[in-house]
Amino acid sequence: MSYLGEDLSIRIYPQSEIDHFDLLPDAILLLVFNKIGDVKALGRCCVVSRRFHALVPQVDNVIVKVDCVISDDGSTSSNSSSDKTRGTFWNLFRLVFGGIVKPLQALGQLLGPKRTTLVSGSSSASPSSSLAIGTSEEDGETDQGGVTHHSPTQVLKNFNEIRLLRIELPSGELGIEDGVLLKWRADFGSTLDNCVILGASSVIHPKTENGVAFNASADALCSGGVNNNNGVVVGGDDNGSIPDSFYTNGGLKLRVVWTISSLIAASARHYLLQPIISEHKTLDNLVLTDADGQGVLHMDRDQLEELRVKPLSASLASKRTLVPALNMRLWYAPHLELPDGVVLKGATLVAIRPSEQSPKKEPSDVSWVSTAFEEPYRTAARMLVKRRTYCLEMNSF
Repeated sequence: MSYLGEDLSIRIYPQSEIDHFDLLPDAILLLVFNKIGDVKALGRCCVVSRRFHALVPQVDNVIVKVDCVISDDGSTSSNSSSDKTRGTFWNLFRLVFGGIVKPLQALGQLLGPKRTTLVSGSSSASPSSSLAIGTSEEDGETDQGGVTHHSPTQVLKNFNEIRLLRIELPSGELGIEDGVLLKWRADFGSTLDNCVILGASSVIHPKTENGVAFNASADALCSGGVNNNNGVVVGGDDNGSIPDSFYTNGGLKLRVVWTISSLIAASARHYLLQPIISEHKTLDNLVLTDADGQGVLHMDRDQLEELRVKPLSASLASKRTLVPALNMRLWYAPHLELPDGVVLKGATLVAIRPSEQSPKKEPSDVSWVSTAFEEPYRTAARMLVKRRTYCLEMNSF
């Protein structure tokens, strides 16, 4: 009996405690940190131990979620719907993220040898800077409510092994009305390589009645329209052409506004990425997106290297990359019915490439267009490119 009691005491009160994390090799811990990715969570990991603090800068997959936007006049905007209308001209904005108090003070230690507090500043010393940071309460400004901020550029300063970087803005730059669909994806090197824009004047989701889903385009079918093999609800005389009303009721003008606004947003994002691209030579893939899923700017390794070798041409009027002269192809469908029953009214797809760019593929190849978006919008793009193509041109701006 005494022997059993002695055995239990050994189990309950071990003489020494083992930290199992200490038994894990650095390579395993780095795998875990890369799965975490989020820069705020990595900052919290820094306070756990000196070992973690030393390993975090070696992470090669980093995600930066921007919490708010600070304009040149010092005003802030975040994720609210009222703020979305203020973002058309992104060249006026600086990206910062914050909402971090004590848990991320350790991340400030990554930014330099001196002790820092995460504070935002409007960088009066560098009027041309698009991203600003304060490293102490004396040289930075604290946002209202005591919330402090840091720019993505400064937060990433001491990460020296980044290969995959994803930056997510709190919302899209383009203020659009409820129910309107507008998405874009742009690839850049030192200038625009290509851009694809998908828009619709309204999106109608299938309704359910007595547990049975019926298509919202039923009215179109009952009024004489037919659902063709491409899923497009068309009238009896529709041959895939754009109707005359498209030019007279403001439809074309609206699509031009969508196109120019999307290109301005993309070129402004590209301009803001210069410091990050210049500092992080190990980057293989860079994505700048937003929480709304409105726009995606993408750069692969070759495009990143091109920007380092060949400086971008900046617009004289604003802080954004100059958009070159463009060739555009446009596809349009008055009603586009997707396989899941969603109907896009006034569905429009625009594929854009620089006029002087030598096509790497045959002009008839639109695979890069139809794969630009995730589902269900990838299916919408594939359906639209089967319709009649219209060609347009646009001057540099």
